Amino acid sequence: MAEQEPNLSMHSISEHIYLWLKQGILAGELQPGSRLIVLDIARKFRVSQAPVREALERLKQEGLINGVPNKGSVVSDITSKEIRDLFVLREIIEGFAVRETMPRMTDGDYAFLERTVSGMDDANKMRDTLRILELDMEFHGFFYRRCDNQAILGLWNDMRTKIMRFMAISNRYYTTDGLADWHRLLIDALKSGNPETAEKAFVEHMHSYKIIHLD
Repeated sequence: MAEQEPNLSMHSISEHIYLWLKQGILAGELQPGSRLIVLDIARKFRVSQAPVREALERLKQEGLINGVPNKGSVVSDITSKEIRDLFVLREIIEGFAVRETMPRMTDGDYAFLERTVSGMDDANKMRDTLRILELDMEFHGFFYRRCDNQAILGLWNDMRTKIMRFMAISNRYYTTDGLADWHRLLIDALKSGNPETAEKAFVEHMHSYKIIHLD
């Protein structure tokens, strides 16, 4: 990322630093255990330490970094146990979100999902794994947003970053060539009009991904 312009506001600078660090963590450029030294980051962006500390605090709140005695901020680790627990939770609540959303879905909603999947294809051709990841989260997040349940949406918001991180790590070792096709099958299941069929398709999708990447 280019160094920041001196006329940017403190908030804008902090936002840029936050996004730059977050992308580095999700892309695997900043590995678990990597130290994030405030002074070094401030020098890189030619800014004071205040916006750097603000950016790091946001990353801590998301669980992407931890404060470690005598080391400062370090990129957090993510365990197989954490991921397994998240997948179990997703299999329970995502099925609910899909069932609740289906009766409300419009032609525009289906068009949105289809555009999202087409974007996955385009990103895959460009080998833009981070864009694929964002679109994957956008596809599934649609149901959490539209199911009209704030508790479910809150759970999704809490686990989204860890899921993104796990998938970013796994996508460095496994192909994403079939990911768009997997999601087209989910759209077909939604179009069946049968909530049980759709829920089963989503749960099987998550279960298959868990087996491939965790087992």
